[in-house]
Amino acid sequence: MSGKVGFMQGRLSDLIKNKIQAFPSKTWADEFSKAAELGFNIMEWTLDYENIYENPLLIKNSHNLIRDLMKKYLIQIPSLTGDCFMQKPFWKSQNLENDNLKKIFIDVVKSSSELGINYIVLPLVDNGRLDSHKEEEALIEFLFECRKLFQDLNIKILFESDKNPDDLGTFIKKFDKHIFGINYDIGNSAASGYDPNEEFRNYGDYINNVHVKDRRLKGTTVPLTEGNANFKLVFSLLGEFSYKGNFILQTARCPDGNHELVLSKYYLMTRKWISDYIDKK
Repeated sequence: MSGKVGFMQGRLSDLIKNKIQAFPSKTWADEFSKAAELGFNIMEWTLDYENIYENPLLIKNSHNLIRDLMKKYLIQIPSLTGDCFMQKPFWKSQNLENDNLKKIFIDVVKSSSELGINYIVLPLVDNGRLDSHKEEEALIEFLFECRKLFQDLNIKILFESDKNPDDLGTFIKKFDKHIFGINYDIGNSAASGYDPNEEFRNYGDYINNVHVKDRRLKGTTVPLTEGNANFKLVFSLLGEFSYKGNFILQTARCPDGNHELVLSKYYLMTRKWISDYIDKK
């Protein structure tokens, strides 16, 4: 059996300020029991920059509560999406702000390790996109400085990028694949119009985590199978690369607020794709 199917934290809570994704500060603990009822056993934590040190991940006194919830509901947290780094990228900042943002990054890494989170997704998209060679060099230089810390804490940094397949392949090959990898977002690639064959040819063996969602070409997130994502091809390619990582549902939100029902539907769809195109390889 290949990797488990999990969900992005917040998908079992109501929208916050009409955002498709945000840390559910008032209901985060409730999502554990809801997830268990639906049969999930993994979730991906999410971090926003706003009030970041009020997030329970970064409050040591909250760690025991998180561990208790994980144990009680048999929910693991193998990965974290750092939207905070996209909202305030240290590779675009200078001076004191740069120091503060790097400190936040290190604090997130350390707290993640304490809770058994091994993958940190670093979004190089939208406001976090690398717009110049200078920004790319700033990012690489700092991450290289942190390599020993990542190794010691058993942390792997996964880049999520909208670079074209050739450029992303060139970029990721600058890094040690034991410490760095790729978070493959099915919907984002579809929205960019990229050919999955080219993507996997360039960096398929660097993919360690998959975000399952659908988007229309140059458009926003839509329900699974209603966009331009070629799920059959993507899951077939994952099978060819013997992918064993997790699948995180970062799917469209339910307009009528029935979050459990729609997430359960997407869970079954994803499990079937895994069964049909990966497990049968």
